Amino acid sequence: MQIGPYKLKNNLIVAPMAGVTDRPFRMLCKRMGAGMAVSEMVSSNSLLYGSEKTKRRANHEGEVDPISVQILGTDPAMMARAAQYNVDQGAQIIDINMGCPAKKICNVMAGSALMQNEGLVAKILEAVVASVSVPVTLKIRTGWDKASRNAVNIARIAETSGIQALAIHGRTRACAYTGEAEYDTITAVKASVSIPVMANGDITTPEKAKFVLETTGADAVMIGRAAQGRPWLFREIEHFLQTGEHMAAPQVDEVQRVLVAHMHELYEFYGEHTGTRVARKHISWYTRGLEGSAKFRHHMNELPTSAEQMMAVRDFFDEQLQRGERLQYEEQAA
Repeated sequence: MQIGPYKLKNNLIVAPMAGVTDRPFRMLCKRMGAGMAVSEMVSSNSLLYGSEKTKRRANHEGEVDPISVQILGTDPAMMARAAQYNVDQGAQIIDINMGCPAKKICNVMAGSALMQNEGLVAKILEAVVASVSVPVTLKIRTGWDKASRNAVNIARIAETSGIQALAIHGRTRACAYTGEAEYDTITAVKASVSIPVMANGDITTPEKAKFVLETTGADAVMIGRAAQGRPWLFREIEHFLQTGEHMAAPQVDEVQRVLVAHMHELYEFYGEHTGTRVARKHISWYTRGLEGSAKFRHHMNELPTSAEQMMAVRDFFDEQLQRGERLQYEEQAA
């Protein structure tokens, strides 16, 4: 798959997720087989440019190309400035968020709420595309609700505006993350445009990835929540697509190595206080399905320091290794 001048190593993309797809997670998923990872969204509000959080989100040091940064907002001129700002910080692809279903985002008419105003969509896309020399991509849903699915219209507007690739989550904003993904709508979007289309939603296994690619005709699959605590899903899918065979699930000792390395990267990236707190959710995801994990997570979430957190993880996995456990995964939506 190709986006502008960037030829991806495969068609497996990490979905942008607020509070998740920070630099450590993006780099980990790329090491584990993802062809591209999109950053968590950065507000177009210029007042946020000096904040510590925004500086971290614009930190791409050591990240493998291409670097894709997602921006969020409703004002075309401000979105254009945000795109320029992020390109100056090293972004090689700008992604525009018109898919977020969160109430606090939609209440200010950003994210997926923008799909209700096709005229404004066109103005934002045109302004951003004109403002930067790098490729611009777009993330959408199937529509605001089931009575107003307009993803095909938005996709055509995007292509006309110069958008170079489109990701679509197969649900309306009203559906949030409930129900089943609408692969028929993604199929219709793919048939309506010539730019690359990335299918997103409910892609949790190698078989599902293959099914979605074949059913929708999409150029790539975008995976979000299913990769939380399971970054090796990308290598498993790639292996299955290439060979038709399943790669063995990771053994607990490998899971421990990946998790511990991830924790160290979080501590270094965020610092002791924030890093310890950010690590909690990742530890919970990695240990999901292992014996005694619920009790362990409750205890771990009360630990105030990285040293205590690391020791608790070591002790928990030592117990798992003594049992010779393999991870058992709870299926969840992407």
